[in-house]
Amino acid sequence: MALKMTNRDVNGVEVVALDGRIVLGEESNALREKVKSMVAAGKKKIVLNMNNITFIDSAGLGTLVAAHHSARTQGATMKLCHLGSKFQEVLQITKLLTVFDVSDTEAAAVASFK
Repeated sequence: MALKMTNRDVNGVEVVALDGRIVLGEESNALREKVKSMVAAGKKKIVLNMNNITFIDSAGLGTLVAAHHSARTQGATMKLCHLGSKFQEVLQITKLLTVFDVSDTEAAAVASFK
């Protein structure tokens, strides 16, 4: 199942709603390219809404870390919201919660940029 990505502008923040799985292959490549193209287009505030992510593997985690890092090196900020308990637990175990700026809701993530 392909990863669906829908992005929209909310008060100057680019919100990307992700739907599906972030796994090795086409899905993680698509996400990496999406973030790269938004940063290249001058979008400096990015929120990934993880509400409809059904599964993420280690490659998917690596993609999130790589996207976060490349955004930061180019002066952009990427935040996550709506993790869900299972994904939150994975980020906690892997200590990645200390890497990402995580919000419970999309509104809170967007507001955190002000």
